[in-house]
Amino acid sequence: MKVAVCGVTGLVGSVMCRVLEEHNFPVTEFYPVASDKSVGKKVIFHNREYPVISMTDAVAAAPDFAFFSAGGSTSLEWAPKFAAVGTIVIDNSSAWRMHPDIRLIVPEVNGAEISAEDKIIANPNCSTIQLVMVLKPLQEKFGLNRVVVSTYQSVTGTGIKAVRQMEDERAGIDGEKVYPYPIDKNVIPQIDVFTDNDYTKEEMKMINESRKILGEAQLPITSTTVRIPVTGGHSESVNIELKSNFDINEVKHLIDEFPGVTVVDDPSQLKYPMPLMSADKDEVYVGRIRRDDSRENTLNCWIVADNLRKGAATNAIQIAEYMLENKLV
Repeated sequence: MKVAVCGVTGLVGSVMCRVLEEHNFPVTEFYPVASDKSVGKKVIFHNREYPVISMTDAVAAAPDFAFFSAGGSTSLEWAPKFAAVGTIVIDNSSAWRMHPDIRLIVPEVNGAEISAEDKIIANPNCSTIQLVMVLKPLQEKFGLNRVVVSTYQSVTGTGIKAVRQMEDERAGIDGEKVYPYPIDKNVIPQIDVFTDNDYTKEEMKMINESRKILGEAQLPITSTTVRIPVTGGHSESVNIELKSNFDINEVKHLIDEFPGVTVVDDPSQLKYPMPLMSADKDEVYVGRIRRDDSRENTLNCWIVADNLRKGAATNAIQIAEYMLENKLV
């Protein structure tokens, strides 16, 4: 396959290259793509050096797949140009996620929605992906009444400048700031800008995207998203009210059996998921699974995943793999 990675010099773009290598994706021609200021820089892929090319040159090459992680405005401008030459665009930005004609895909959850006609496919928000991976098996078995989620999100979700801000603060360096407050030794209860309802855009992404992926437009779901000073993964505390009663051991079994999800849950041995466990892994980890005794048919759980992998790059590659396996390309 002819494959382009657009935004190749960014955090997610570099991880996309690594996941393509690790998954042995059938790349026969590789096109690293970035903004004009990065053209000519060198990128290593499969132990070979490639020069970064422009979007214009990448469109002219008409790749089979273009993995986008270059920001929403870039995706809005360039994804249709790639699609017009027959390229399948898998976009990691929020630009296309809520478009009524664009698929929003987590392959294990709703991959069956993809058709051969889809030329632009949206990759969901990182926190949404790990959430719906756990909600899906519960939805199928018991039905969902309400979901309350609070996130604890890594600085890597903001990008390399956020990582540098945290490292600068730890080193006592007065460097560039991307957050309105210090992030080291702090917790910031704001991710993205505030909207008219006082939720942030990140919180509304989780709400709206989860509804779209799960096919429940009216699903009662509320979210609070928080930035914490860690690298390696996002964590979520989730309270899930089901439509019917459940056996907690069956719930654990259903979640653990779902593709791409691993239950790590043994309080007696102090075993539960943490960002350190998820770093550089493709799996979603779930623990602290327990009944909520304050409310009928309700449980609590703790979900952790590497936001740069399953939360971004891995999910995008898996969409392409799904399309190849199901002969949609």
